[in-house]
Amino acid sequence: MQLEICPKCSCRHPVPVDICPHCGVIYAKVAEVDARRSHEEVSTPPGRMGQLLFAAKGGENVTVIGIKAVFLAVLSLYGVKLIRTPILAFPDSGWWLHGVNLVFHEAGHVLFMPFGRFVHLLGGTLGQLLVPAVVTGAFLRRRDIFGAVVGTWWLGENFLDSAPYINDARALQLMLLGGVTGSEVEDYHDWEGVLGRMGMLQYDHTLARIAFTTGSVLMLAAMVWGCYILWKEYAGRYRS
Repeated sequence: MQLEICPKCSCRHPVPVDICPHCGVIYAKVAEVDARRSHEEVSTPPGRMGQLLFAAKGGENVTVIGIKAVFLAVLSLYGVKLIRTPILAFPDSGWWLHGVNLVFHEAGHVLFMPFGRFVHLLGGTLGQLLVPAVVTGAFLRRRDIFGAVVGTWWLGENFLDSAPYINDARALQLMLLGGVTGSEVEDYHDWEGVLGRMGMLQYDHTLARIAFTTGSVLMLAAMVWGCYILWKEYAGRYRS
């Protein structure tokens, strides 16, 4: 590769050369490094946050991009369905992720048990929110942005999943693990115990709507974010 101007020191040569006589840089190696960088990452918005959230890989296999696009489409369709489901209808909607979330909910109770009854009760919901949050952070740390998109979607879904439980703090009619309702067993319903101890039982419906809205915003943001990242990955295939 021959150039008249050195890309490193900007030295101008009378004729095109392979190596800069001023700084000694080999132009072919410079071009190789530039090409590698263009395939590792496409352009991102300026700033540290932009680099963290929008650094999509270039040169991604088109089949992999297609699989990601199909998966994102499924998440988006399912997410819109959940967002459009009224809070009171959630327990009867048969949303399959509830079973997955329940595992982490119960694990949260076990994890926070040593910190007293109040934190123990709150720990179930904390557990099912912390796990997808940690998953999202782990993907961001690995610079796997699409993985972080999925983690954010799941975090939002867990907020939606928690809303019916919060909403039931006074009614105590939801069927809980063990086949009983909160009205049948004293101090068994998480959110009756949490809000009751805080003197905030009258705000159960309001807090449920806040949780539902937060989850909806996170899920919608993840859908848009995912579309943008996939577009960037697809566009990155054509950078030279």
